Amino acid sequence: MQFEPQPIPDVMLIIPRRFEDGRGFFMETFRQDLFDAHCGRHEFVQDNHSRSSLGVLRGLHYQIDQPQGKLVRAITGEILDVAVDIRRDSPFCGQWVSAHLSAENGHQLWLPPGFAHGFLVLSEVAEVAYKATDYYAPSCERSVRWDDATLAIDWQPQRWAWEGLPALSEKDRKAPAWADASPG
Repeated sequence: MQFEPQPIPDVMLIIPRRFEDGRGFFMETFRQDLFDAHCGRHEFVQDNHSRSSLGVLRGLHYQIDQPQGKLVRAITGEILDVAVDIRRDSPFCGQWVSAHLSAENGHQLWLPPGFAHGFLVLSEVAEVAYKATDYYAPSCERSVRWDDATLAIDWQPQRWAWEGLPALSEKDRKAPAWADASPG
């Protein structure tokens, strides 16, 4: 397993070793000792799994009071995964990183507590699985607009295999701008 720090140092791209032959493949997707050594000690308490169609954008979501660290991977298809630092005391507050995660490359993105998270589906369908360090708490959930001009996230529209904007939930369509959001 290879751990690559991202431009925001607390965010880590994890690249597992993949062993393939005529029967298929094998890869180790998580090892507590290696994760602790490279990402710090975190306890995962919840696993989540979503399935989305081409052009769906989920996010940018976060929780106040019960912030969640997330270890994200695509188990089917491909996504552009985005993490936005919302920690007010961080020198990187308001900055973002992104990674292409796919079933083919097996890459994972670790974002510690204090980040907003979102992803855009780039394949016909994508299934995303992630571990979380705290429980989902609807009363703590917040969001920020995916296309906020201040954040200026590059969602790589040149790679979109469709015309128009991404498909959003009602909650994501109504998300506040970065200036009006309530980061932790």
